[in-house]
Amino acid sequence: MGDARFPKQRHLRRPAEFDRVYAQRCSARNNRILVFAALSEQGPRIGLSVGRKHGGSVVRARIRRLLREAFRQTQADWPPDCDFVLVPQDAKELTVAELLATLPQLARDAARR
Repeated sequence: MGDARFPKQRHLRRPAEFDRVYAQRCSARNNRILVFAALSEQGPRIGLSVGRKHGGSVVRARIRRLLREAFRQTQADWPPDCDFVLVPQDAKELTVAELLATLPQLARDAARR
């Protein structure tokens, strides 16, 4: 299974890192989530952008936890040379099982572009 930890080196932290990923304009989406990708030399890293349209802070924190957990469990299936920004679109009833099934494929599609 490999290393399933989620260390700080796997997070996008600075606004400049997010801007770099957005500027590449390589994306893939389904009805639940939008994934942006950009080449990187630091392995698969993710940034999360959960807007206020999804609800209060408790709801947004839950969505971020679900996205982080899905990435943590499937990071071996993600392209190793990209950074990703995950933007939920319709996350009202989002589940980890749904994310586990769709996120790696969306990441591969975004990285391919």
